[in-house]
Amino acid sequence: MQVTVLFFAGARERVGTGRVDVEVGSGVSLGDAVDGALGLVGGGVGLPSNVMLARNGVYVDRSVEVFDGDEVAVIPPVSGGAGDDDESARVWVTGDAIDGDEVVRLVGSDRDGAVVVFHGITRDHNEGRKVLWLEYEAYSPMAEDMMTQIIGEMRDKWRIGEVAVCHRTGRVDIGETSMVLAVSAAHRRPAFESALYFIDRLKEVVPIWKKEYFDGGEVWIGETPG
Repeated sequence: MQVTVLFFAGARERVGTGRVDVEVGSGVSLGDAVDGALGLVGGGVGLPSNVMLARNGVYVDRSVEVFDGDEVAVIPPVSGGAGDDDESARVWVTGDAIDGDEVVRLVGSDRDGAVVVFHGITRDHNEGRKVLWLEYEAYSPMAEDMMTQIIGEMRDKWRIGEVAVCHRTGRVDIGETSMVLAVSAAHRRPAFESALYFIDRLKEVVPIWKKEYFDGGEVWIGETPG
């Protein structure tokens, strides 16, 4: 059986490649498949203990069995189930500049009296460092699925209308937008509260990574998802 192991962000840099195809036998666990991929790379490369693993876009334990054709993702700390087609159409990851007006146009209606919009913008400093630019990397299919899942969680907690979100990948310069989130609701409180919830959950579970370039160096920013 063949399994594809994908590495992202800091894990990719440590391993030296973003993809390794590995042959495995039946009954092999996810963790063993990743170890096999690392063995093919050579050089005694190891991974930090705080990485998460996903199989075919779903977070799982390393003891879960893999099967022929599976795609295994090694998820290092991130920065900061798919829904129906209508929801998914309002969630996307792009390498292009974000048109905030386009995102906002996807939400709101005559029945909604509030639209809350959040723009994430690259600032020129962080923790006393002068920031030059940011670079985002994403496991895009899973990131979009996880953002759609968060919207479902929002609907379980608040009465809201429509939600749309777009997140950048690639280089994002100072003053440029990295993410736009728009939430509509009949009243302002659920719109504000659910928008804040989305941003907090994004940093917890969505596989999008942020690398900060500053005077004198560069560093991946984030915490372990899950």
